Amino acid sequence: MLDLNLCTDEEIARLVSAFYARVRRDDKLGPIFEAHVDDWDSHLSKLTDFWSSILRGTRRYGGTPMTRHAALPDLDETLFARWLELFDLTAGEQQNQAMAARARVMARRIAQSLWLGYQMQRHPDRLARELPCA
Repeated sequence: MLDLNLCTDEEIARLVSAFYARVRRDDKLGPIFEAHVDDWDSHLSKLTDFWSSILRGTRRYGGTPMTRHAALPDLDETLFARWLELFDLTAGEQQNQAMAARARVMARRIAQSLWLGYQMQRHPDRLARELPCA
């Protein structure tokens, strides 16, 4: 059950902004995101809506992240693990640690789901492997 008092949209926006600033500076993830995100302001707004839907139940996000991620070439489990590592680091820096704890759990579920879906789209003839870090 969602706790609508868990966090504010401002706290979510700070988490998303800090996290993706870190992602953009990352040697592994930065080039991937920079190659596929044309408008960072719009992307961050969409991601804030995504996390607000997850953490606050706002239902503001209506996209299909699986489709977008499945279209990306050459992703592997090390990239998903790095994404989680940076997310954990950024969440740990947030003032609202109740929000951070919930966001960490959800980030692991999201990463696992996207990784499994990615493999099934790319290699339907192979058995998908779970992320060892999720």
